[in-house]
Amino acid sequence: MQDLTALTEAAQTEITQCSNLNELSNLKAKYLGKKSSLTAFYGTLKELPPEERPAFGQALNEAKQKLEAMVQEQEEKIRQRLWNAQSQNQIDLTLPGICSDIGSLHPLTLVMREIEDIFLSMGFEIAEGYDIEDEFHNFDALNTPPDHPSRNLADTFFLRDGNLLRTQTSTVQVRVMEKYAPPIRIISPGRCYRNDKADASHSPVFHQVEGLVVDERTTLADMKDALQNFAKLMFGEKVRTRIRPHFFPFTEPSAEMDMSCTICEGKGCRVCKNTGWLELCGAGMVDPAVFDFLKIDSEKYTGYAFGLGIDRIAMMKYDIPDLRILYENDLRVLRQFR
Repeated sequence: MQDLTALTEAAQTEITQCSNLNELSNLKAKYLGKKSSLTAFYGTLKELPPEERPAFGQALNEAKQKLEAMVQEQEEKIRQRLWNAQSQNQIDLTLPGICSDIGSLHPLTLVMREIEDIFLSMGFEIAEGYDIEDEFHNFDALNTPPDHPSRNLADTFFLRDGNLLRTQTSTVQVRVMEKYAPPIRIISPGRCYRNDKADASHSPVFHQVEGLVVDERTTLADMKDALQNFAKLMFGEKVRTRIRPHFFPFTEPSAEMDMSCTICEGKGCRVCKNTGWLELCGAGMVDPAVFDFLKIDSEKYTGYAFGLGIDRIAMMKYDIPDLRILYENDLRVLRQFR
């Protein structure tokens, strides 16, 4: 009984001095919870002589009820005090409101949507595919030989089941040609994956948009016209373009298109390495061997394909010096696109 009285008095003192709802909740658990000292007293009832149990049990119940009432009363006092303090600082509805921050689209999303809009205006359709592909759609159907360096583990992420993370969105073009007969006029934007170490110009995850046109009497001049129109719509009428010979396994002839540097307007700067030119995309006429893989009559149909790096276009368009900035989610950068 002496221990119970001492416990009750200590609880009363702490509860009446408490001025915080969080502290009051802790005190309630301390003195009235399942593992509290008061609850432990109920376990000692069986150790008392039978004639003493009723009196001690009644004292326990009274102490518990008293502490519960004190906790409730103190909680009401604290809440009333908080309400009074808040009432003294009421909001003046005649004052201007506090505007919350407005979110924005990521620069990569902005660029991807702009690219899509440009090609949609040129009569293209958008096709989507799988991030996980098999070797046939990623390599074989694109005329990539078995000993090509891109098939190595050093360049491609292979999975345990024999599949891989696509290294290019050209896989979507293959699937479209498998499913639909010409004429075909599509772009396929999406993520790609290559085993590259992240630095200022490389990332293991990046974004591409591949284009494909297959029709009768499609020529290299059609490809050049489409890409030049895209460059002017994307970067402005002042931009200049040039085409250089190149090699890709799935196009013949193959080419790369450059555009005049958007920073120095072709005069030469650190971004273009003082050449005045920036690489825009790889392109070329679809190799007849690709058509043969996919049962398309290469005597009747011709086509061209191209691949644009969305990340690189975003860097050129917004003067971003390091590719990693696009993936760090730095709010100081993202707020500039609101």
